[in-house]
Amino acid sequence: MDQREEWNRAKWASRRGLLELDLLLAPFVVEAFLELNALLRQDYRELLYQDDQDLMEWIMGRSAITEDRFVPVIEEIRRFHGIGA
Repeated sequence: MDQREEWNRAKWASRRGLLELDLLLAPFVVEAFLELNALLRQDYRELLYQDDQDLMEWIMGRSAITEDRFVPVIEEIRRFHGIGA
């Protein structure tokens, strides 16, 4: 898959059922996704398989991230939005 296709898939998968989560993920994908290294891009795509409530709690730093491999990509999302955890 080329980067444009990868970005497009990530962009559509970032559209969630929770508006607050959409507002965090959509701008991140549009502006920062392609700047991530390949491993972080893959972790981001896998992160999107998680429950919306869990994602929101992890990004906002209100609960512990259950899988260590998601920590770096969630930190990137937090950094992008200026969210301290």
